[in-house]
Amino acid sequence: MNKEYDVVIIGAGAIGTSVAYHLAKAGYSAAIIEKGDIASGSSSHCDAVALICDKLPGIDTKMGQASIDYFGELAKEFDYDFEYTPKGCLYICETQPEFDAASEYCKKQNENGYPLRMVDHDELCEMEPHIAKDLTGALYTPSSGSIAVSPYKLCFAFIHEGRKYGLDTFTYCDIEKINLDPKTNAVKSLETNQGTIYTKRIVNCAGAWASFVGKLTNLDIPIEPRKGTNLVSEQTERLCNNKILEYGYMMSKFDSINFKRNVSPLVEELNIAFNLEYTPSNNLLVGGNRLFRDYDIRSEIETMKAISERAIRFYPELAEIKCIRTYSGVRPFVTDHLPIVSNVDSIPGYYIAAGHEGDGICFSPITGKFMEQIISNKPTDFDISKLDFSRFEAKKEACR
Repeated sequence: MNKEYDVVIIGAGAIGTSVAYHLAKAGYSAAIIEKGDIASGSSSHCDAVALICDKLPGIDTKMGQASIDYFGELAKEFDYDFEYTPKGCLYICETQPEFDAASEYCKKQNENGYPLRMVDHDELCEMEPHIAKDLTGALYTPSSGSIAVSPYKLCFAFIHEGRKYGLDTFTYCDIEKINLDPKTNAVKSLETNQGTIYTKRIVNCAGAWASFVGKLTNLDIPIEPRKGTNLVSEQTERLCNNKILEYGYMMSKFDSINFKRNVSPLVEELNIAFNLEYTPSNNLLVGGNRLFRDYDIRSEIETMKAISERAIRFYPELAEIKCIRTYSGVRPFVTDHLPIVSNVDSIPGYYIAAGHEGDGICFSPITGKFMEQIISNKPTDFDISKLDFSRFEAKKEACR
């Protein structure tokens, strides 16, 4: 294989397939290459929800809402069903301090135009009859800010739609070398186990593996894997009516959220934060946690115990429901909790769209749109300068 394309996308998860679709639709000759199969990385080892209530006020929430709105447009436009389902979300507050913190967060988000609201104990029990009865309340996000999709089907939907515009896909394709022009340092070609691909533009969408792709051009991309685990139940009668998370999820995700939960040492040690949702086949997905375990995605017994312990605390009836399997995956973690969506100044033709941590599914539509706008030298829908890779290069310069 010796091919030539306007742009080559590396990584066929939710971000990469979205970028590929948007570029192909914009008229670029595009190819997407993947070391495994479509959606074989993080996008096949995650849950299926897109929310705004687990994001900090500012660009994080703005991107989330824009992407959720865009999902609705794509669901109507695509002929490939990716199981788009608007659903409400409840962020459960176990204690009064958590409720107070959630209320302050809700106030800030309301001021920014997002329709979140607080739910007291009585309303929470009405909305969720099977929930534990000693909880203080919850933060509620309506279906306009909380949806579900199938991560697998989303990736295949982007590929299916992209092929209508000439998108080529190369799976089980390992990159052996990225060649740069010796005079300009610009992207020139990729050497793979399937042959040479000539291109002047590459987009690194390799997620938790983006740093490995970066090393091929001596580029230090500060993304590392952050592990999470989900349990899958047998099919059940309806136990919950909304997507459920505990407010401790915010603490597990952001180091800046400070409050103390009354949890066991095991739950604390393994950074467990309860979340619960139904699949379209009426299995429950029960999670979850955030740990640094390199790229080890084996499910750990102690983590499974701790997730179960926390889940039963919020929904006691889960103790009688069988867990039929478990799976773990890695999120692409960046220290400032914002993704990288930009060009790389030092390598003309090199772009990055990675580092979305647990928001890859949620942010995938808008990220694909942004990357097409960046490559086409168009203004992005709103200011995303905070996502520029230069923020890390500037830090390096300051440390010298």
